[in-house]
Amino acid sequence: MSTQNPASQVNPALLLDNQLCFALYSTSLAMTKLYKPLLEALGLTYPQYLVMLVLWEQDDVSVSALGERLFLDSGTLTPLLKRMEAADLLVRARSAQDERRVQISLTAAGRKLKAKAAKVPACVVSATHCPIPELMALTQKVQALRRQLTV
Repeated sequence: MSTQNPASQVNPALLLDNQLCFALYSTSLAMTKLYKPLLEALGLTYPQYLVMLVLWEQDDVSVSALGERLFLDSGTLTPLLKRMEAADLLVRARSAQDERRVQISLTAAGRKLKAKAAKVPACVVSATHCPIPELMALTQKVQALRRQLTV
């Protein structure tokens, strides 16, 4: 009978703290928790905020283009967009050129919300206690990893 601690026999590749997936997952949870009160003040959930960011960059996009940009399928996007339309942040309309396509456009209220949301990024940067160049480099590395994983 061995008296050795079973944990000392663990393969380092199987330790939780050595898992990139867990580091990304737990960091994502922490970021979402950070955003929650900031976005509640705007009346938005985190996925709704992401939709608004895309629309503030480029208004009048198709649902499929929005889904590609956010890495979300139409089954996830459609109920989200319906709730946002009911909140008068955006409108959904069939494309005049192709009725199979649904276009998403901001309402006046959706455009107005952009000014209120302008403070969110600075609050997030402040909470990280990291210099902006370091955050930008980290963002670029995570984006590069995502591209490699989705090839």
